[in-house]
Amino acid sequence: MANIKSAKKRILVNETKAARNKSIKSKVKTCVKKVETAVANKDAAVAADALKTAIREINKAGSKGVYHKNTCARKISRLTKAVNEIA
Repeated sequence: MANIKSAKKRILVNETKAARNKSIKSKVKTCVKKVETAVANKDAAVAADALKTAIREINKAGSKGVYHKNTCARKISRLTKAVNEIA
């Protein structure tokens, strides 16, 4: 365990940020999974709806610094491509 006050604070801050990032990543993964499930079932309407939600969550995660902007672009591109192929 750290002895210096600033190091103790840094540990607490890192735990808080890690919990926040984990929560956001989990939400993104859930949204992505919904899109992929709809694509697998070839349900274009549900997939398009889920895609809109997923894009919103991915962009939020990118703006909060959880994901790099290119990672966000890649995820959105792959999901959009998958949805467009079934439409």
